[in-house]
Amino acid sequence: MVTEQEVEAVGQTLVDPGQPLQARFRALFTLRGLGGPVAISWISRAFDDDSALLKHELAYCLGQMQDRRAIPVLLDVLRDTRQEPMVRHEAGEALGAIGDPEVLEILKQYSTDPVVEVAETCQLAVRRLEWLQQHGGESAVRGPYLSVDPAPPAEERDLGQLREALLDEARPLFDRYRAMFALRDAGGKEAALALAEGLRCGSALFRHEIGYVLGQMQHEAAVPQLAAALAQPTENPMVRHECAEALGAIARPACLAALRAHVADPERVVRESCEVALDMYEQVTSGPLLLRVAVMPGLAAEEGMDDWSPAPPLYEEYRPPPLDTIRLPRLGFWPEARPGGRPPGAAREPRG
Repeated sequence: MVTEQEVEAVGQTLVDPGQPLQARFRALFTLRGLGGPVAISWISRAFDDDSALLKHELAYCLGQMQDRRAIPVLLDVLRDTRQEPMVRHEAGEALGAIGDPEVLEILKQYSTDPVVEVAETCQLAVRRLEWLQQHGGESAVRGPYLSVDPAPPAEERDLGQLREALLDEARPLFDRYRAMFALRDAGGKEAALALAEGLRCGSALFRHEIGYVLGQMQHEAAVPQLAAALAQPTENPMVRHECAEALGAIARPACLAALRAHVADPERVVRESCEVALDMYEQVTSGPLLLRVAVMPGLAAEEGMDDWSPAPPLYEEYRPPPLDTIRLPRLGFWPEARPGGRPPGAAREPRG
């Protein structure tokens, strides 16, 4: 049982600007895993920080916790035009993720926000809440990823049809997001390459979400497109940030070169994302957990790991780490997916 004093120690790390960014992120994701009002309070206090990247992740975690007690602070962040667009956007998305219809009218109000990323996010959140109302809540059938997404995956299974829907900019953004998450859940090289084409689409919000799902998939086929987007100085920083973290998650040599090239980028959110991504890369390639396991649909067959089991119906996207382990943001992994327990060489997860 975690004591209130232990939660406070983690919270103090989160809100201390003198701590390394990686340590603060570990504290954040530990609080997210612990949950409850005290954790929400500590996370909420950090919205006064000057790192847009950190504040973006604060909002993300509050949304993924799906605790309605986080609604007031998320509303404050959404309304605060002094906050960076990527932070306000994530607050809007988090409100949609929590799924409480009480915020529907406020989200409709901000669906016409002058900041296009905020407006589009709130439009998506409105559609998600309306979809939940029409379908009686969250679907009982879950895909392989446990993240709470801005839209449910489309029912279509044909990859060609899903690609067409994804790239059709005349379609509603919500429908394109549904195609995006269906492609992610399908997995494999063809799906990854179809998604990577979305990095050329017009909406920065859409492109940023493409980067996010490619990071979840961890498929090497998307590395050239992710690296190209990261290297483009005129690209929206929110997009470059997600591409950097995706490269850290995929963790191949080409990813390392791309991240090192931008670790001193003039855009703060980009260089901080590269800093975190390089730490992720190091952990993925040398740490005890081998994340490139067959929990990613289609990955085992392509990489010749025939003895790995397929994904269980559900696996956690993130397990709260102790503070001396690396943040692995938004990654789907299940250390016990292999028959007999864990991937070879993996250490047993500490039990708290």
